[in-house]
Amino acid sequence: MNGRSSKEAHVYRPRLVDAVVQETLLGLPAVLLVGPRASGKTTSARRHARSIVRLDREAEAAPFRADPDAVLSTLDTPALIDEWQIVPEVLGAVKRAVDARPVAGQFLLTGSVRAELLEAMWAATGRVVRLTQWGMSERELSGHVHQRSFFDRVFSDGLGAVDGWFVRPGAPNLRDYVALSLRGTFPELALQPSESIRRRWLSAYVDQLMFRDAGLAHESRDPQKLRRYLRALAANTAGVVEHKTLYQAAGITRPTATAYDSLLELLFVAEQVPAWHTNRLKRLIRTPKRFLTEPAMMGTLLGVDVRGVIRNGDLLGRLLETFVLGQLRSEASAANDAVMLHHVRAQNSRHEIDLLAEHASGRVLAIEVKATASPSADDAKHLLWLKSCLAADMIGGIVFHTGPRAMQLAPDVLALPIASLWAPAAGKVDLSKQSQARGGATVHRESLDS
Repeated sequence: MNGRSSKEAHVYRPRLVDAVVQETLLGLPAVLLVGPRASGKTTSARRHARSIVRLDREAEAAPFRADPDAVLSTLDTPALIDEWQIVPEVLGAVKRAVDARPVAGQFLLTGSVRAELLEAMWAATGRVVRLTQWGMSERELSGHVHQRSFFDRVFSDGLGAVDGWFVRPGAPNLRDYVALSLRGTFPELALQPSESIRRRWLSAYVDQLMFRDAGLAHESRDPQKLRRYLRALAANTAGVVEHKTLYQAAGITRPTATAYDSLLELLFVAEQVPAWHTNRLKRLIRTPKRFLTEPAMMGTLLGVDVRGVIRNGDLLGRLLETFVLGQLRSEASAANDAVMLHHVRAQNSRHEIDLLAEHASGRVLAIEVKATASPSADDAKHLLWLKSCLAADMIGGIVFHTGPRAMQLAPDVLALPIASLWAPAAGKVDLSKQSQARGGATVHRESLDS
């Protein structure tokens, strides 16, 4: 039960969640930091704690099982309680401690399950503020955690505030983006230079999910069937897919698949991005879009590497969209105002928009992700359709692409390099001097040798 070591402080990479945790603890009694296993929750939380309890160590868990209230009263605050779900009774004790002494900065809990779904465990409603920490975004890895969130800049200052209005020498190309996606976002992966070690680590991570973590939350699961279902999800990530397609591919029943859906979301392995709807548009589907939360798991589950992904056009698009969603998810969590991520699709499939960010003000930003270095006006057609329907409620659209330059595709529609989400500016582009892309222009996709 001690604080962080000097060695950890020396090597620590600042995370976007740090400032949010610090601010919250200054004003409220308790924070629950959740997210995927190995996303760095404990490492980040230790920096805000004066005392630490690890409930995955039996010697430290046993006293909490016997008398959690008594143990909590002995801890220096802020007190970090790691892996709270192993001794769920601790939540009731935290609730009672906060009720008895409602002062700021008392407790910081971390865990790898979504507490709200474990209703029997969740005794701290209204007492503990929940924050989510995902894997390391490219902005965190590049060390630019102190710049404003992408969504804060766009929704406050307009599209002109986005750092993507720049030319970037040495910007990533298609192969680089695929390699980044398959590298992984968990700190042990993202900071590991050896590809072979990353591959073995990911394989072991998937095994632990199937055989250990899933068992802690779902007693009746079959690890092999669960793996087949997760593999079907990996092949269909970033897609609006019929549930039957997934459970038939995995060779399981619909009720089993429904249970596995809940389990994988409980463990932050998969998520469903909801369909956006408005009274101003008719015939929009309500089916969510399914994603893996860690794009690198696609390589492990599907047995593909960078070259294999590039050779498969369908898988390439799915991987890049899953990767971009991960970057945007981190930006949304760091934004000052609430930003919700959705997708848009008409029932007749005439119009589809990969992602749509909805600001707390009600304004929206539409986003497409394209595996091309030469975006054209044709890539903006669905964004322009939505803009014509929503007018001022839509601040504009962005086509993220794999090329090095920003360009204007149409009024209020920009094409930006994916790296504009994290890379510092190198030299500003005067978009007013660029001619807009012509409708129906050919999109030149990067070759395998690019």
